[in-house]
Amino acid sequence: MRADNSRHVIAAARRRADQTRERATAVLRRMDATGQRITFDSVSRAAGVSRSWLYAQQDLRAEIQRLRQRHPATPPSQVPPQRQRASDTSLLRRLEAATARIRRLETDNQQLRDALARALGERRAIEVLGPVNSRDTPKKNSPKIIGPC
Repeated sequence: MRADNSRHVIAAARRRADQTRERATAVLRRMDATGQRITFDSVSRAAGVSRSWLYAQQDLRAEIQRLRQRHPATPPSQVPPQRQRASDTSLLRRLEAATARIRRLETDNQQLRDALARALGERRAIEVLGPVNSRDTPKKNSPKIIGPC
């Protein structure tokens, strides 16, 4: 017959649960002290525990909710680090290039509008007056071509 080792398994499970709780509590204290945004997701990632476990622990759940109110969500700063910022000269060059491109596009656009207006005007003239060839020359019978002699 085997010895009953269940007390060892139970003790190991308790130690593991205590260590998990201590990790989560330590993460909460550290995040609170540093002013980090506290969410169930951020705590679970930092402590290496699941979010569902955090929700199931009434005391930790209450503490997270309390600290969330203490550190309200603020939008993250959108200012990039200095080394990633564009210089004034670079921004000026980009602006000049964009301005030149806009001028070219405006010129092209105007040329296309003029060409379209001409084409629509010619089309309307043909509809009203008929084809150009019939206006320029009176209708005649074409001369007969005489074959080789």
